Order: sequence, then structure tokens, then C-alpha cells
Amino acid sequence: MNWKQLYESRSVDASEAIKVIKDGDHVVFSDGAAIPQHIACTLAQHRNEYNNVYIYHMLALGNKDYLLPECYGHFRHQTNFVCCNSRQAILDHQADYAPLYFKDVPEMLGNAFPVDVAVISLSHPNEEGYCSFGVSCDYSVAAARKAKIVIAEINENTPFTYGPENRIHVSEVDYFVHCCYELPAYPLPPIGEVEKAIGRHCATLIHDGATLQLGIGAIPEALLLSLTDKHDLGIHTEMFSDGVVDLMKAGVITNARKTLHQGKTISTFVAGTRKLYDYIDNNPDVELYPVDHVNDPWVIGKNDNMVSVNSCIELDLTGQVTSEMIGEKQYSGPGGQVDFVRGAMLSKGGVSIIAVPSTAKHGSLSRIVPYLKPGAAVTTSRNDVDYVVTEYGVAKLRGMNLLQRAENLIAVAHPSFREELKSECLRRYDFFN
Repeated sequence: MNWKQLYESRSVDASEAIKVIKDGDHVVFSDGAAIPQHIACTLAQHRNEYNNVYIYHMLALGNKDYLLPECYGHFRHQTNFVCCNSRQAILDHQADYAPLYFKDVPEMLGNAFPVDVAVISLSHPNEEGYCSFGVSCDYSVAAARKAKIVIAEINENTPFTYGPENRIHVSEVDYFVHCCYELPAYPLPPIGEVEKAIGRHCATLIHDGATLQLGIGAIPEALLLSLTDKHDLGIHTEMFSDGVVDLMKAGVITNARKTLHQGKTISTFVAGTRKLYDYIDNNPDVELYPVDHVNDPWVIGKNDNMVSVNSCIELDLTGQVTSEMIGEKQYSGPGGQVDFVRGAMLSKGGVSIIAVPSTAKHGSLSRIVPYLKPGAAVTTSRNDVDYVVTEYGVAKLRGMNLLQRAENLIAVAHPSFREELKSECLRRYDFFN
């Protein structure tokens, strides 16, 4: 039987495919915009047929029916990254959070989290019978390799993407479910004057030929707008969105000077709009790799002049950063922040930036604080932080003593909070002496 015959013989409706999932099974979904929307909706519709099915994924874009209260007890979400779709289930104690760096997820699968069924999103197969993992290669490769049963959702709108490990043969999949819907979009967020100022300050630390890691949100997009006068930039990042496409088309991002994966834009997943998904479709200039490669600090560090740009919720006067908690409330997760902060420091000429607005809640709260909120976890330690950038400028922390750190951070804090922070700085300085 050739692969086309095999492909046809294993194609079933979603309601038929999910029958292989049993009570107590551990199921892994693809991530981000690759959440298998059609199968997830079908599971939610058939929720009364299931009890205590554990579903692992990280960022969930699009439909969240299987995470709603009516599915509690039927499905229990497991994750190391909390997002808007899963936050309520965590607060209701109907989902479980496990602290874990993104790069370590492939190793966790099959160990701390068994994989009975992998439900993955794939592109249509190519002429050789290989499907790509579309917009999310990260841990889907490991899930498919370790699962007892593999169900693939084949969406007409999933792009075919490149990368040496970003593929799976039709013969390695047990069931194919065909569907057609627009991939969930992560649209460009509003970019205000604060974000533009932060972008301009960050751009002063980025030189021609640098390789960039960017997060998601208004600040990374604002930074990209400030890089139009740069030359031969490269991308080695956990994820990217629409702004990178504009700079690739403009010839600003060429990847020509990269010392690893030269000529290629490297990521582990993408999240944006149809513009992005169309751009990466059958585009050999963009390659997706599993996250244990992309986010490995030693791999990251092989890129000379690596610049990592991440954000946070708040940081204290010593430089401790929390990017995942508001006090005791788990708000997100570490993702790949620490991996790229450390990777940039292993890079020849590398720079690590924590870029954050100086205030939150319409200016009522300072993000630079004397102490992190009680209960908050430290995501990036003060030993790892290099630069902190707000709309008021750049604060160098790496190599600075505690007093110098405090003074540099106060200089980029919002003016409304500087006197309060100075008072705390003086109190500490006197204490230490």
C-alpha cells in the first residue's frame, strides 16, 4: 500500500478518532495557533463520555470549550504556561500548573507526563508523504514520537513549513481528521508612545549583524519598527509574529551574518495573522525546530551578537525579575525567557534585555518595586539580568553592585515613584553599612 492509499484509509471523522481516548488517558495537544481546534471542539461536545482525561498544552489560541466549567471533571488541563484561555481553570483548581522551562517539555513528555494520545496539527503531506508540523514544531515532534496513538488534524489552512525535524510521515500517524478553518490569529497589539519609546531605547543596544530573539506583544512589535535602519539582522527565536515578516521583506532581516543556521530564520512556533501564515507557507528561508534545540542556551550562544528581548510583570531594586506571577497568582509561566537570557550571555558580543513599561494599571503601580510581591516566584535571577529598558531609558545591571543597580533602576522608573524608591534605596544602603 503506497502512502496515498494509507493516508486515505486512515482518514476518519473527529467523532470517530476521539473514540481511542479513554478515561484517565494523558493527551497532548499541539501548541499555540496549532491547537487542534476541530478535535478539541468535538471532545467538548462529547464531554459526558469522558472522565479524568488529562490534556497537556501550553499557549492556547482559539477555542477553549474544553477548558470551561462544564468540562471540569471530564478533562483536566496540565501545563507549564498559563494563558488567558486556561487562567480561570487554574484559579478554580481544575487545572494543574507545573514549573518548567519551555526547553524541557520534550524531555518531560513520556516521563512526568505520559503520552497515551498525541493530537497534533499538521499540514497536508508533500509528494513524498511527509506532513510538516505547520505553525508549531516545539514539543509536537516529541509528543508524536512518544505517543501510543497519534491523531493528526489536517487543516486546509495550515502552512507547510521547513526544518529537518519538522516533519512526520503519513505512516507514523494512526488517524487523520480533515477540516478547514482559519488558524487562530494573534493580531498586532496596539502600540502606544510608551512602547515606541521602549523600542527606540532597545534599538540602541542592537547593532548591524545581530541575531534577535523576540517575545510576543506590543513591545517586540514596537522594537521591530525601530530597526528599519539596521542591516543584516538575524532571527533565532522561540516565536515570531507579523513584524518579522515586514523586516524580512524589506531586506533588514537577511540572516546573512548568523554564525548558526546562516541564511535561515529560526523559530519553534509562530503566532500572528493570515499574513504571517501565508508568508511561511512553503518558504525555505524559515525553518522550525523542536524547542529543545531552539531554546537550548548552548545552541543560542553559538549565535554571535545574540540579543534577547523579553518583558516582565515586575522587578525589584536588586534586579530580581518575575515574569509569571502577580503575588501568589500564577499568571503565565517562564516560557523561554531564562533560556534566552542565559543563551545571550553565552554568545560572543551577546546582550540580554528586559524591556518593560515603567508602570501598570494606567500608571497607578510601578513595575520597579522595592520588593517583589509576597508569593511571587523569581523567573530571572538578579545574577542573570543584563539590561533593563523602560520608556525612560536603559539601566545596566550586569556587573553592578546592589547600590549601583538600585540607582540605575530608579533612573528609568516612572518619575511619580522615584522618591519612594530612593527612600528605600537609602534605607538599604544605610543598613548595609
